[in-house]
Amino acid sequence: MKKLIIILVAVFSFTIIVQAEIPERPNPPKLVNDFAGVLNSNENSQLESALVQFARESSTQIVVVTVADLEGNDPGEYAFQLGEKWGVGQKGKDNGIVVLLKPKTGNSNGQVFIATGYGLEGVLPDAVVNGTIIDNEMIPYFKQNDYFSGLASGIKVIMEISREEYTAEQYQQNVGGGGSVIPFFVIMFVLIFSVFGRGRKRRFYSPGRSLPFWLAMGMMSGGRSSGGSFGNFSSGSGGFGGFGGGGFGGGGAGGSW
Repeated sequence: MKKLIIILVAVFSFTIIVQAEIPERPNPPKLVNDFAGVLNSNENSQLESALVQFARESSTQIVVVTVADLEGNDPGEYAFQLGEKWGVGQKGKDNGIVVLLKPKTGNSNGQVFIATGYGLEGVLPDAVVNGTIIDNEMIPYFKQNDYFSGLASGIKVIMEISREEYTAEQYQQNVGGGGSVIPFFVIMFVLIFSVFGRGRKRRFYSPGRSLPFWLAMGMMSGGRSSGGSFGNFSSGSGGFGGFGGGGFGGGGAGGSW
């Protein structure tokens, strides 16, 4: 019995230590939290503005967190605990996403993990997050130490899938290279549509391959947002609502370089 108590105390103490390593939720809350210092002020502002606007329009909260060192923690567990502790997402919806980035430093590999709340696991399957979004859109930029472009490229795809501009399966098949050969006439239609079409939806478009174009078109400028200001986000009232979710139970995937 005494040994059992000792074991339980040790496990409880270890849990407290791990939880203590998770940063406190910022006050006022922010969606971009660059603890590793890999973004300049302009890049930080662009991402923040875009994520705030997306949260207002869709209610889905995407939180970016960069850390200089995971201190031996598994990146997935770290991201899940952070999402739970901060309450990322809307209350009752569990529609939060945590993008955790640990940059490559010296002999230490760079790591990235995208954790999805329960409410988004069906929208963003792990295989699509890992095999296509992370590998195709993010890591190629991270290998060049271009962390902003990698984050922006991956987040844009996540936004478009979440808004149902195309499904995760369509993205994986047509952009991620995970499917059949596309007929020639379909390719021609897409090319013609991309030049002349004015429709809202841009199916099978990979920002990781044309990032300067969509940045120039203002995709990360935040649209109608107020230049990075939080509005209702900081007050926790009104349409945005602030943090209040959670519900991270294992959905997500990661990669390293």
